[in-house]
Amino acid sequence: MNITIENIILIGSILLFISIVAGKTTYKFGIPTLLLFLTIGMLAGSEGIGGIHFEDSAITQFIGVVSLNFILFSGGLDTQWSNVKPILKEGLVLSTVGVLLTATILGLFVWRITDFSLFESLLLGSIVSSTDAAAVFSILRGQNVRLKNNIRPTLELESGSNDPMAYVLTITFLSLVINPEKSFWSILLLFIQQMAIGSLAGYLFGRLSKWTINRIGLDFEGLYPVLAITLMFITFSATNFIGGNGFLAIYICAVYLGNHSLIHKTNIMRMFDGLAWLMQIILFLTLGLLVFPSQIVPLIGIGLLIAAVLIFVARPLAVIIAMLPFKTKFRNKIFVSWVGLRGAVPIVFATYPLLAGIEKANLIFNIVFFISVTSVIIQGTSLSVIAKWLKVGTPEIKKSASATEALKEEHPSSILKKIRVKETSKIIGKKLVDLNFPQNSIIAMIERDKKYFTPNGSTIIHSNDVLDIITDKEENLLKVYECLCIENNEIS
Repeated sequence: MNITIENIILIGSILLFISIVAGKTTYKFGIPTLLLFLTIGMLAGSEGIGGIHFEDSAITQFIGVVSLNFILFSGGLDTQWSNVKPILKEGLVLSTVGVLLTATILGLFVWRITDFSLFESLLLGSIVSSTDAAAVFSILRGQNVRLKNNIRPTLELESGSNDPMAYVLTITFLSLVINPEKSFWSILLLFIQQMAIGSLAGYLFGRLSKWTINRIGLDFEGLYPVLAITLMFITFSATNFIGGNGFLAIYICAVYLGNHSLIHKTNIMRMFDGLAWLMQIILFLTLGLLVFPSQIVPLIGIGLLIAAVLIFVARPLAVIIAMLPFKTKFRNKIFVSWVGLRGAVPIVFATYPLLAGIEKANLIFNIVFFISVTSVIIQGTSLSVIAKWLKVGTPEIKKSASATEALKEEHPSSILKKIRVKETSKIIGKKLVDLNFPQNSIIAMIERDKKYFTPNGSTIIHSNDVLDIITDKEENLLKVYECLCIENNEIS
């Protein structure tokens, strides 16, 4: 077959279609779709039935970085601050200290059992030190694993925010492998710079992005998701340009946007959810194409040993030590350690040594690939079983035919209120985005002229509109009344 643009598009679309259709059925058997995407990529590769020869690490890294932008941004948009705030300290400690401990424990083990140098061993440990946001988000949400207390937001915050730490450690030890004479203080300074600038830039770009989206006044609704994508890439690239961590910046920026009022916010979030899935599929297919199974088979023994130490020793020890200052039940710590899935991120980070051309780069890449696959198979397929065994899961809620009833089942503490806008109301003619609703309070539906519709940030309030308000606390409902310029006795 002649390689043309048309053929590339045809092959790519066929692989995407197979991945989507096959992914729909694999969850019935508890198989994570991410593993399926990798397998399809390997089957389509040069040593599979597809025979597609692909070994370009630079393109893979580019696809990986772009995909991670969408995955982290989408995860940030879905992160509710009210859920994260109670476990913010735990999540941040896990995503920093926990990652550092995991990398160190595993790195020292690799150093003792292999001919890797200390820095090469710590480089390998750093590459696989973070939990993969794509794997955690997709498996928790796809398998509908329901968890008690604050375990779920802890896991999602950790997986969404620990990639920057793993990235900094990877770059740090890679530079030490290449230039062993570098001082410890210069490395420490780089770490502080990356995290500090990344955090500040994420917050500032979040505020700037909110102001831009709400004030730019685009004529076409479909341009708002495009604008959000543009602001995401600006945040990432500008932060990297000034010496900060772009991955951390876009996650913080997305969390800020996800917890504030935006014009066409629902459309933006739906678009990012779809694109995040698309990027996951593309990323895992590409990584599957890049790997050569014949090079991995000889490493199965050492790969299984390292994976076992990571899953059963390094990760649990790191979680237990990191969470010592917090009053967390031991069973919760064990479950958090078990959900330390490795996925696409470690494999993407493993392309950095390949591009740097270090001696053991190919060996590191293949070991990391094997560890990631093993992690998804062992941990990803057993989450619901482990949750039941540790008694950290909650009973599954049956789906309701009514959207309102389903919402109440999903959020039993939610408060639903209908409010009619009086003809003398001060909010008539205002946009929803200008009402400054409190967090976790939304206008889910509006009844106008006996017809219901879902509003967005640019929807203008009319007299006699009936607003369906959903909030999570009584005090938030009082704030809603203030935003709507009404008193309790005026509510009909």
